[in-house]
Amino acid sequence: MNKQAENKEVKKITDEELKELQDQVSRINSAQLRLGGIESQKHTLVHGINAMQKEVQDMQVKLEEKYGKVSINITTGEITEEPQDEQANT
Repeated sequence: MNKQAENKEVKKITDEELKELQDQVSRINSAQLRLGGIESQKHTLVHGINAMQKEVQDMQVKLEEKYGKVSINITTGEITEEPQDEQANT
């Protein structure tokens, strides 16, 4: 049995094929690692946006308490009174 095992030659792909295969797998692993980093950044940004939206909502409440139900031009700060019928619908 030992002689049979010794006589069997192990089949292998060529060195070039092995290198090409290893390079392809390495590129996939690298891309997956970068994608994981991007997903982590995305997660952080989404939570940051949610926090910013909450801040805007809080400011809207304060402004509404001070000025009433009005529209505010975000560029100029100009206040426009909302018509009464729109207030009834909201």
